[in-house]
Amino acid sequence: MNAQRRHADVIVIGAGIHGCSSALHCAMRGLSVIVLEKDHAGRHASGVNAGGVRQLARDVAEIALSNAAMALWHRIGELVDDDCGFSSDGQVLVAETEADLADCRARVAMLRLRGFDHEELIDARELRRLIPAISGACPGGVVSRRDGAANPLRTTQAFKRKAQALGASIREGVHAAKVLRDGALWCVQTDAGKFTAPRLVNAAGAWADRIAAGLGEPVPLTVIAPMLMITEPLPAFIAPVVITRRRKLSLKQWANGTVLIGGGHRGWPLRDENRTLLDWQQLATSARTVQDLFPVMRTASILRAWAGIEARMPDDLPVFGPSARHEGVYHQFGFSAHGFQLGPGAGAVMAEIIATGRSSVAIDGLGIGRFALARQDAAPDAGQGRSA
Repeated sequence: MNAQRRHADVIVIGAGIHGCSSALHCAMRGLSVIVLEKDHAGRHASGVNAGGVRQLARDVAEIALSNAAMALWHRIGELVDDDCGFSSDGQVLVAETEADLADCRARVAMLRLRGFDHEELIDARELRRLIPAISGACPGGVVSRRDGAANPLRTTQAFKRKAQALGASIREGVHAAKVLRDGALWCVQTDAGKFTAPRLVNAAGAWADRIAAGLGEPVPLTVIAPMLMITEPLPAFIAPVVITRRRKLSLKQWANGTVLIGGGHRGWPLRDENRTLLDWQQLATSARTVQDLFPVMRTASILRAWAGIEARMPDDLPVFGPSARHEGVYHQFGFSAHGFQLGPGAGAVMAEIIATGRSSVAIDGLGIGRFALARQDAAPDAGQGRSA
């Protein structure tokens, strides 16, 4: 019967990790929820990313949200009745040069001044203790020891199932075409009919700018297609996830021995066709980076490569929080290829904002209003060009 519900306390557009997490946490607060998803849960960014669960190297503006999310990751099985394949062997940012290490040292010092101690500077000896297979030329780096990785599609599906178990209606294969105000309600017109609620969460990922624009809140969202590769199974050689400062790399070895290689090299997103194209030259560059840092990988065979469709904001920070124009509208998108780890915490904070009107976690600087201010600052002076 839930699947046929047309009205609820909250409508969420988008069933990625963020939409499903917000639906779950709203349901945990006793709110009725409808989630509308044009494909299936986790079809795009949330189900095909690298699975990094990372506090490491985040912008200061999102560290509080990341910390809240990490607390939930470390009890993820209790939250969604599935461990989501989460392992916590740490994440290491590798400094390839002394200049890189100096930047790392400055970064850690800056975080200490702001009260954050999750990032720890390490020297070459500790780097090689954590990652024996690393090239001998690297002088150190930074470690975040509670970080790790999880299975992204499994995680998104677990949040979906738990939300459904608590009464949320997840409508997959339903395209939200338009959002309109209908008295005290928000009306979402879809190819499966009309849905209404007094509160609406725009968690539509790479399509969220269209929802926002229809609400009179345009944003400079760019659609990107981060690429990943996975190798044949190899003997175990690394436990932490590795990222680098100078070059684009994210590398992790799963329990079955396969090695997942990412880091931000991009293919071409075809948003209106729901698909991506790979850039094989960029994938080759990624492979060379891996070979430089990990000699053990020089004979590894790549089995598969793919890319997801994601939303990137110009400042690489998400759009998160209440609408700047409309009562009852909330935005949760634009996580710029690093939103997977934030999902559990962002959903909890979003539900808190919806239910109470406040957030106990600092989200300053993440609101959609920052783009309206940027447009105002960029506008020419109204009197410019007039004669005296």
